[in-house]
Formats: sequence, structure tokens, C-alpha cells
Amino acid sequence: MHNKETFFNYIVEGNKTKGDFIPIGAAMLDGETITGAHVNIPLKTLNRHGLIAGATGTGKTKSLQVLAENLSDKGIPVLLMDIKGDLSGIAQPSPGHPKINERHEKIGLPFEAKKFPVEILTLSEQNGVRLRATISEFGPVLLSRILDLTDTQSGIVAVIFQYCDDNKLPILDLKDFKKILQYATQEGKEEFNEAYGRISTASTGAILRKIVTLEQQGADLFFGETSFDVKDLLRIDDEGRGYINIIRLTDIQDRPKLFSTFMLSLLAEIYSTFPEQGDSDRPELVLFIDEAHLIFNEASKALLDQIESIVKLIRSKGVGLYFVTQNPTDVPEEVLGQLGLKVQHALRAFTAKDRKAIKLTAENYPDSEYYNTTEILTSLGIGEALVSALDEKGRPTPLAATMMRAPMSRMDVLTDAELKELLDNSKLVKKYNETIDRESAYELLNEKIAKAEEEEAKAKAKEEQEALKKAASKKRASSSSRRRSTAMNPVVKVLTSATFIRSVFGILTKVLKK
Repeated sequence: MHNKETFFNYIVEGNKTKGDFIPIGAAMLDGETITGAHVNIPLKTLNRHGLIAGATGTGKTKSLQVLAENLSDKGIPVLLMDIKGDLSGIAQPSPGHPKINERHEKIGLPFEAKKFPVEILTLSEQNGVRLRATISEFGPVLLSRILDLTDTQSGIVAVIFQYCDDNKLPILDLKDFKKILQYATQEGKEEFNEAYGRISTASTGAILRKIVTLEQQGADLFFGETSFDVKDLLRIDDEGRGYINIIRLTDIQDRPKLFSTFMLSLLAEIYSTFPEQGDSDRPELVLFIDEAHLIFNEASKALLDQIESIVKLIRSKGVGLYFVTQNPTDVPEEVLGQLGLKVQHALRAFTAKDRKAIKLTAENYPDSEYYNTTEILTSLGIGEALVSALDEKGRPTPLAATMMRAPMSRMDVLTDAELKELLDNSKLVKKYNETIDRESAYELLNEKIAKAEEEEAKAKAKEEQEALKKAASKKRASSSSRRRSTAMNPVVKVLTSATFIRSVFGILTKVLKK
């Protein structure tokens, strides 16, 4: 048995912060919660990213909810990926429960039921603020990586974008992009050959097939206008609390390509538009990516490299990324190594593979004289987790098996009536839910093709008219020639006339009579 007082002092001293922080629970020793031994997360290091992991039913979603609520209370906006559909209840206060009160008494923190400002977003046809982006905003490099194109195919995409820039053709949605690909090897073949060199129909065909695959996962709903402005994720309500933006993704689990496409475009847009923050005391925005394996399982090597680069660089913009998944091994090592905060709920050792995964997971945590990490990972109860954070100087805080505090909001979904009321009062729904299909590459190219066909038809008709004129003129000349050739010579006409013949016969008769 360990000394409780020594342990208490060890935890309290290791969790001291000069700046603001979020208390997420109290440390446990030998299965007992040590009241007042609070485990704190400094706001200053929340842009160092993190991981919330654990087996199904161990409390990952509740830990995510606690962090999101407390960030909102501190005036920090949050973006949540709601894969299972159980996070919308954050918009309503917790009904409370005796077990929640008992838990908080053990932790040594008062419990207060609260609701939080929530915005419901959607990638599909579900109710919510529609999230869209244009093809032009993706650019040739990001689009090529999402489609997993070869170098040759990526070069063609770059040429397509350059042609559209040169000719002021906006590429807004997938039908625009498909149209310009077809145009490059059909009606506009000569134009492209002259300006950019020959484009292979085999390559454009392969790109088109990749686009069709993306379309089948619902990407045609995502690409288009009105394009979502990521600055709308940074809103603060009248009480100074950050908005909790919840993306409903309950129908996206079987469409991982669309999910990873959206996530990468969102991170790239945030990185390119947010200003540099340097070493600030608090993050500007925190993103929680639930079911993170959906991003990584379907990602190509090029896409993984892009994600890794963004994870490394985006924290300088004051943005924290938190991956939520069942097992830390779901996250690539290159990304896992960038995660400062780790909230590890219980893991289950049902197979030899599970036991190996637990050993690997245990090695990701600092050594502790108070815990056998490998053993405690399988013995944690619901709502308990191993927590390792970073202090204000970037050093790991003491590893603590933590009794996690309960969410202040409802741990359930909104009713249809509550959801309708929330959306009816949303300013963003009014801003983004009108579908706009303005004149873009598809329409402009169709006009160009129609005009070219019309001019070609006119030229052909003119050529045919000229040919008919020439033929008619030739016919008239031929007819005139025939008339001249068959016209009777005047002398012959006289000699063969009836009068001349009668005169001749009359003279001959007189001569013969003599």
C-alpha cells in the first residue's frame, strides 16, 4: 500500500499551473479516489493535441463531452464529430442523478447542471448547417492527394486548374471538374495540345473513375456553394462562452472517403486562413475527431503525409486536435507522437493481439512508482482513465489513474422538437442552407461548345451554299454551250428552208421543159 498523503502532494504539486486550466477529475490510488487530488489540463498546452482512447462503453464520449463543456465555459470554441449521434444533448442541461453527486463528492468538485451554445452542422442531407467547399478551394495538390492520383494524373489536374485560371472558368463542384476533364480530350483537344501539350484520354479516364468513386460516397453534396467559412467556427455567445459546433455524421460511417476528404479540407482551410498565434496562453479552437480510425484506415500514403504535416504545423495557429478512438494503435505512430494529452480509458484483453496492444499502449505513458500501467489499463472502471498531460513548460504531468468528472449537460440526444427549435434559431442555417448553382465551368464550357458547334454549322452551311452556287453556275455554262453547239448556221437554214427548196424545184422544172 502507498502513502496517501505523499501521493496527494505528488499529484497536487505536479498539476500546479500559473495560468488557467480545466480540472477533469481526481487521482486514484489503489482503487480509491483521493478527494482534492485534482488532475488539471493547462489551457496553455491544449494546442499540443491529444488522444482519448478506450474500449466501447468505458466513457470516451463522456470525457470528450467534459472537455468540450469546460472549453466552452472558458470562451474557447469547439468542433465535435458526432459519429454515434449522442452529443447533441450538450445543448440541454443534465437532469442530474444521485450517482453524479456521489462521484463529485469523491472528486472534491461541485456539480452544476448547464446547457451550452450549440450549432448543428451536417455533411449530408440531415438537418443542420450545410458544410460545403468548392473544388477551386481544394486546389490541384490537395485534390490529387484525396483522389490518390499518380504523378502523371496529378500533372493533368494541375494543367486543368491552370487552364481554368487562364480562361476564368470557376471550378465549383464535381460536374464542373468532370466537364473540363472531358473537354480537354474531346472538343478542346486541339486547344489543350497547342497550349499545354497532349493530354492522354487513358489518364483522364482514370481520374474520372476516381471522381465517380468519391461521388458514390456523397461528395456531390459536399462540393459546391455556399462554401463554409471556417471563421464561423470561432463564434462566442452573449455570455462569453465558445460555441460547441457539432457535425452530425451518423450516416457517414460507411463513407470514410467522404469523411477523410472533409477533415483534410477543413484542416487545410484552417491552417491557411488562421493567423499565427505563437506561444499563446489559450487555444483559438479545439477539434475532437471521434472514430478517428475512419480517417486513417482509408487514407493513402500521400494523404497520411498531408495529415501528419498539418498536425505538426496547425498548433502554431492556436488549434488543438484530439483524436477519439478505441485503441491508440488506430492512430499512426507519426501522428501519435505529436499528441501531448492522453486520456486512456480501459482496454480489454480478450485475445493475444489485444494483450500485445495493451503492452504497446502502456509504453506510451510515463513511468510511475504508483501504478503498474499494463495492469491498470485492464482494471479501470467506467468513467475512469489514465491521464497524462503536459504542464505549461511542455513536460509530462504525473501519470494519474483518474476518476473523471461527469458532464454538466445531458448525456443523450436532443428530441426532434428540441433539434427543430435549435435549428430554427440558428443564424448559420440561414446563411449556408440555400443551394447556389451559379454559372461556372460546366455552364461556360457548354456555352463555348454550343457556340463552336453553331459557328461550325454556319461555316459548313456557307461552304455548302458556295458549292451549290458553283454547281449551278457550272450547269448554266454547260447548258449555254450545248445551245450554241446545236443552233443552226444561217446559210444552212436558208438552204434547207421550204421556200428555197420550192424555188430550186421550180427552176429545175423550167430547165427540163426546154
